[in-house]
Amino acid sequence: MTDRTPSMQAVIVPVTPFQQNCSIVWCTETRRGAIVDPGGEPERIAAAVDEQGVAVEKVMLTHGHIDHAGAAALLARRYAVPVEGPHRADMFLLSVLADQGRKYGIAAEAVEPDCWLDQGDTVTVGAVTFAVHHCPGHTPGHVIYFNATDNIALVGDVLFRGSIGRTDFPRGDHAALIRSIRERLWPLGNEVVFLPGHGPLSTFGDERRTNPFVADRVLER
Repeated sequence: MTDRTPSMQAVIVPVTPFQQNCSIVWCTETRRGAIVDPGGEPERIAAAVDEQGVAVEKVMLTHGHIDHAGAAALLARRYAVPVEGPHRADMFLLSVLADQGRKYGIAAEAVEPDCWLDQGDTVTVGAVTFAVHHCPGHTPGHVIYFNATDNIALVGDVLFRGSIGRTDFPRGDHAALIRSIRERLWPLGNEVVFLPGHGPLSTFGDERRTNPFVADRVLER
């Protein structure tokens, strides 16, 4: 155990009928922060930002599905900040967000990120650094963000407590998703706490022991 003060804090704001976990993350030193995966309900997200006293400096996206990116353009304008991520391979999803919004009854706008991300890139939030890992499978351009100082990962829809991301959407790839989990997530360490795109938090170690899709005993068969 350690008494070290965490370098970052986060609150989760479930949004849209899909109950997607929009995360507001911030640097404890500077209180500068980012809105991660704002799928919708921008006023609710903004109220949470105000409640925490966070100075928003960017919007970060893990992938291009509407429940994760629908409100990205609106919030980027509201705070006059850039949008960073995901990988360029998800442009086909981000370009049709308005159409998807009409389909699902969610106010959404197309968005083109100011910065596309790839494996090995880094993103900063205040004084906190996140390593970017490209994890295709759920979508071809999905990325995750890993803060090694606090052992926290923002994994979008790659991995959930007791489950994994769907791959029956356009350009989904089940085999690629399993590779992403094994080759990009597990090497980060069993102690990593991850914030998924839906549902409760967990750790990589717990999922390696118990997840019926990617537990070690399942993948070794």
